[in-house]
Amino acid sequence: MGIFTYEALASGGGRTQGTLEAKSRQEALAQLGKMKLRPLRLQEQGAVGTPGGHEAAGGLRVEQPMTEAQIISFTEELGDLLDAGLQLEGALKMMEQRSEASVLKAVAQSLRNQVREGTSLSRALRTASASFSDLYCNLVAAGEVSGALGAILQRQVLYLKKLSDLKSRVIQALIYPMFVSGAGILLMVLFVVVLVPQLETLFNKSPETIPLVTRILLGTSYFLVHYGWLVAASLALAGLGFWQWIQKPAGRIWWDQARMKIPVAGAVLEASFYAQFSQTLANLLTNGVTLLQAMNLVSQATPNSYYRLRLEKASEQISEGYSLSRALRQVGGFSDMFLDLVAVGEQTGELSKALDKAGARFEKEMDRKIQRITALIQPVIIVIIALVVGAVVYSIITSIFDAMSGMRKSL
Repeated sequence: MGIFTYEALASGGGRTQGTLEAKSRQEALAQLGKMKLRPLRLQEQGAVGTPGGHEAAGGLRVEQPMTEAQIISFTEELGDLLDAGLQLEGALKMMEQRSEASVLKAVAQSLRNQVREGTSLSRALRTASASFSDLYCNLVAAGEVSGALGAILQRQVLYLKKLSDLKSRVIQALIYPMFVSGAGILLMVLFVVVLVPQLETLFNKSPETIPLVTRILLGTSYFLVHYGWLVAASLALAGLGFWQWIQKPAGRIWWDQARMKIPVAGAVLEASFYAQFSQTLANLLTNGVTLLQAMNLVSQATPNSYYRLRLEKASEQISEGYSLSRALRQVGGFSDMFLDLVAVGEQTGELSKALDKAGARFEKEMDRKIQRITALIQPVIIVIIALVVGAVVYSIITSIFDAMSGMRKSL
């Protein structure tokens, strides 16, 4: 029997604290339900805490960075071993006993040394390698709290693979347009910087009036030849200043919100957030984590600062007795469709199932929008480059013919 410390809301709305004995976390939650208490916090006495703190003794940090493929391989293998029934230390020991020397073997060794000394896996990950992101570590912490570490790791594998697949699809879709764009930009630079100055003498000798498009082209050529370095330096300084500003809390929140409003791409980012938030929260609730604890963990695991701030505010309102849908609606920034799905789940008493369905729905929507983007990227870029290059070439050829015609008339 374990001793659990709890903080809960009574049916009358007041807060109460206490301890109880139970064989498991699920049994403790069931006892609180019989007492008509809504748990806000439930912690087993003597349990190892989640992330934060210093590196454990014996925890050696692996300096060699892990690639995206290695992180996926490590997560998938550890999840499979845990689902097969092995304990965490046993699974890490098996991964450590690789015949080949690799960064995965070194990471597994570092993690096993720390776990054997009583450090939680999420905390050990932070000290074992810098390649594990805060999102990754916080999701592992959520799995440890819920007792569903294997399921969380499997879900993380699917997420990482989907993210990797998205990157590869976007890169493949951009290879040809980038080649065409590079060739088009190089061609325009040669026209404007090399060819146009040489033709300027011919244009000036012509008695014909130089067309407006050609005058603009000549002015652009003169400016780039004499002040192109200034433009490049200004763009570099502006980019550096913008990067430093978005590293600050206020700038990061603004940028994370602005990204959601970018045409086409913003809809994909928004759907991705809703899908991950819904599925992660549903998994935590299904595995016995209280709503408040689940919201705190999901907030920490959310990379978008704009939504993280709102989730933290919603967590504060949930601690005061608000329902999830009401709290999210109060803080604002969430779509009405998502809030309606959450409200339906609360009314039916199946919040985790409703969140899981909402996550699947937004995931399908995200995939559909990604397919549209990848299908449109190539033709749009090609058309833009063709129009720009065509306009430059047309203005030059037209000006040359006009100049030649004027010179013939004057002879």
